[in-house]
Amino acid sequence: MIARLIGLAAIGWCLGFAAFMLTLAPPLEGTTTDGIVVPTGGAGRIDRGLALLRTHQGKRMLVSGVGPGVRPEDLARTSRVDPALFRCCVDLGARAVDTRSNAKETVAWVRAHGYRTVRLVTSDWHVARARMELSAALGPGVLVLGDGVPTNPRLTALVNEYNKLILRRVALWIGWE
Repeated sequence: MIARLIGLAAIGWCLGFAAFMLTLAPPLEGTTTDGIVVPTGGAGRIDRGLALLRTHQGKRMLVSGVGPGVRPEDLARTSRVDPALFRCCVDLGARAVDTRSNAKETVAWVRAHGYRTVRLVTSDWHVARARMELSAALGPGVLVLGDGVPTNPRLTALVNEYNKLILRRVALWIGWE
């Protein structure tokens, strides 16, 4: 009996992992949102967010989880973007250190601006969990759309992310924040 349960759990995990792999979020095209949120931590995320901001697909952008002492002009120079764009439309959040704290940092920013729609720009393999965390933190009044930055992650990174997704989903279902 226990062996069957373990076997069923293994089959369920494998099928879920296959679905996770097949549904990695692509870049979101042709959609405008109130805000754009970019958690730090992956190549191409900030560049993607800035490109969306320059094409008016969001009013403002939050870069969540920047390192201590990072200034807007530093990111503007690194990204080769006019510093005026940062002055007018980019906010830096330095309190987040992981996906859950990115969500908490984003909630305060979204509420301060009264946004109803948010585009979450992150690595394609990270969108599902980051979106789940942010949607749970914001509640039903704000629509969170995932915008995946294409990557070529290793299998071990995908397995780790899928396991984190499962664990956080269970934690949220049982009410453990």
